[in-house]
Amino acid sequence: MVMSPLLLLLALLVRLSSRGPTLYWSDRVGRNNELFRMPKFRSMSIDTPAMATDLLSNPEQWLTPIGLLLRKSSLDELPQFWSILVGHMSFVGPRPALFNQDDLIRLRAEAGVDTLLPGLTGWAQVQGRDNLRLAEKVELDIEYLKKRSTTFDLYILWQTFWKVLSRNGVAY
Repeated sequence: MVMSPLLLLLALLVRLSSRGPTLYWSDRVGRNNELFRMPKFRSMSIDTPAMATDLLSNPEQWLTPIGLLLRKSSLDELPQFWSILVGHMSFVGPRPALFNQDDLIRLRAEAGVDTLLPGLTGWAQVQGRDNLRLAEKVELDIEYLKKRSTTFDLYILWQTFWKVLSRNGVAY
């Protein structure tokens, strides 16, 4: 309820700035490698290939007029509160992999990280976000698996707040 005005404003901005739906429903890998649909405010054009942004040859060409702002501020992530509400995600955990990120899915399964609910934010997110190599992300996911606690989750949430404000580690 508290966030409704902001969500409505962002939805309107997305709708008015580009053609297509306001939300982008992304197929993601959840706990025990089960697929779920995760909503985000659409920051890319509707014909963007379904792949990690860092794998696109020219990500800027796909951004909507307000896409960069949404992504750099992490405002595109706000609809994921729905995924938390329905139990597909938690506030803190490894970020959910795209359905086609086979290497990440495999490495997480080998390490037992796939048993965790994916999170809106996570240890890897606050350690480097888009600037981390795949192996580094998985190592940080493993570290989170071993250290997770309410205190550690609160620390990660606090770090996320500051990282979002500083836009630190965001490529696109």
